[in-house]
Amino acid sequence: MAGNRFGTLLTVTTFGESHGPAIGCVIDGCPPGIPIAPEDFRADLERRATGRSRHTSQRRESDEVEILSGVFEGRTTGTPIALLIRNVDARSKDYAELADVFRPSHADYTYWQKYGIRDPRGGGRASARETTMRVAAAVIAKRWLAERHGVRIRGYLAQLGELRPRAFDWDEVERNPFFWPDASMVEELTHYMDALRKSGDSVGARVTVVAEGVPPGWGEPVYGKLDAELAAALMSINAVKGVEVGAGFDCVEQLGTEHRDEISPEGFLSNNAGGILGGISTGQDIVCSLALKPTSSLRLPGRSVNLAGEAVEVVTKGRHDPCVGIRATPIAEAMVALVLMDQALRHRAQCGDVGEVLPRIPPQA
Repeated sequence: MAGNRFGTLLTVTTFGESHGPAIGCVIDGCPPGIPIAPEDFRADLERRATGRSRHTSQRRESDEVEILSGVFEGRTTGTPIALLIRNVDARSKDYAELADVFRPSHADYTYWQKYGIRDPRGGGRASARETTMRVAAAVIAKRWLAERHGVRIRGYLAQLGELRPRAFDWDEVERNPFFWPDASMVEELTHYMDALRKSGDSVGARVTVVAEGVPPGWGEPVYGKLDAELAAALMSINAVKGVEVGAGFDCVEQLGTEHRDEISPEGFLSNNAGGILGGISTGQDIVCSLALKPTSSLRLPGRSVNLAGEAVEVVTKGRHDPCVGIRATPIAEAMVALVLMDQALRHRAQCGDVGEVLPRIPPQA
């Protein structure tokens, strides 16, 4: 199966299925000397994990990382890093009735049309279980970016259905199971999700990721634009149907005098561009948002067809997220981190001798 590798200098190839014996990845192009140990992956993998609260799927995986290669005496060696996580809580019997039907709004039909065969257990390769390895790989990228360039990447749930934060506090994001920046709304979100789960339906969400401390100059015109690669990486996440950088689609209603990010000697006066101009970072915060569709696996009946092309009614059993966006924040952070590290290495390779060019405008006035 093609299409399982991304990156240019820093590449990540993932493998495995939702209900297979294990999932894993190979990270190539990683610089040597980065300290890393199996326990370093635990925090971000727990943030992504199902079963964290009653508002996500109750599948409970230990997500213990085995480092198979590329690390010696606690440091990366510059050779391919192979990571493996064994699946220990798959319940394939939940999908027995789906082997001969296509679930609406799932990849069942398209995988069947492309390969002539599919793994119906939990969605197989199309399952969000695969994103576990993206988060694991990004643990290394986040560390390198922070230590080498002072870059900090963090995200939050910016919208759940029709609900939006009424206040904002970065510290609150990690204190609740929703990655929500407004403490006063957590109880409201809890009631909302309880009612949604009881109804058997699902809802979409919006996640925003901010990368602080990215220096100016990262990104390559014309086909290696930083924003284009971020958009592609974020769009590759399961259930994502839209990506915005900076003002995104809001720029349609803006006038040029409103949208342009004016510059003063003290710094940029706004950041509608999301920290990227001409595909190259400006030194401002890089801001990306992604829209995730409602979960398609529902216990409410839906119309479809079977392998014989006959009309059928589909009910999906098993353990599913009523809103996949709730645990998408660490996944989105991971994709941003991996793209930024790849772009940083590419910038160093071609333009590392350029050095700092003046004037260096502060990120904001």
